[in-house]
Amino acid sequence: MNLDHVLVSREADFVTITMNRPQRRNALSLSHLRDLITAFDAAGESDASGIILAGAGPVFSAGHDFAHVAEADEAAVRTLLDACLQLMELIESVPQPVIARVHALATAAGCQLVAACDLAIAADSAGFAAPGGKGGWFCHTPMVAIGRKRAAELAYTGDTITAAQALEWGLLNRVVPADDLDSAVADLLSRATRGSRASKALGKRP
Repeated sequence: MNLDHVLVSREADFVTITMNRPQRRNALSLSHLRDLITAFDAAGESDASGIILAGAGPVFSAGHDFAHVAEADEAAVRTLLDACLQLMELIESVPQPVIARVHALATAAGCQLVAACDLAIAADSAGFAAPGGKGGWFCHTPMVAIGRKRAAELAYTGDTITAAQALEWGLLNRVVPADDLDSAVADLLSRATRGSRASKALGKRP
């Protein structure tokens, strides 16, 4: 698959979709979102039993690419946000379990990506934030996976929480040392994909 901002690989029954804009901290431009949509569409229609979402470089994802947003008119921003919503809904609707492999910082829409995945494992050095609370945006969509009071703290303050806090708050399934991240992801996804693929696909339907 020839995509500008995403790498797709397959090992045995699992497809790995890797965000590959390390120079922009895997910020979600419109073209990046569309590449992710293409990759998840293809993986969802394949015979793979599970999907891993990963990020290349020093950050998992910094959220929306504000360099693009700052120069855009309202219509362009709405197009970007619609594409983001389409991606999040697609992650939730593909028939396979999707696991986020979070090796580093995930902020704003990057944190939302983690929340949208069915499962998530993070390195103990990872962090999570909705920094819009410190500026002009109020990032509420990443909060769907956590309780109201903690969601409000994350949204209002814009502070970064640790992987251990994200685990306690319900955003993650596991926190492991960075060297153990790949094996922990493979172990959980292997156990999550046992049994009937059809029943899991039905279970993901809204």
